Amino acid sequence: MNIIQEIEQEHLAEIAGDKTIPDFSPGDTVRVNVRVVEGNRERVQAFEGVCIGRRNAGLNSSFTVRKLSYGEGVERVFPLYSPRVESIEIIRRGKV
Repeated sequence: MNIIQEIEQEHLAEIAGDKTIPDFSPGDTVRVNVRVVEGNRERVQAFEGVCIGRRNAGLNSSFTVRKLSYGEGVERVFPLYSPRVESIEIIRRGKV
């Protein structure tokens, strides 16, 4: 392993120790609780939809969730280890 990969692994272990990330894959219905800052107020907003993609790239891992909101499709990409992502819940397993 080169130096960059070693540093990323150390940082990943430090971040992953704080939160539990469930094992999910594309096709699963997930609820992502995200911290949203509005002015001087902070609240938690839930975004529930179908996971349509997952990018496993170590510290830069991310996943895409798609939902229908008032008849319009909304896709959102979440960094897996972001401090803004408070929790990830699996609502339903999908068959893909």
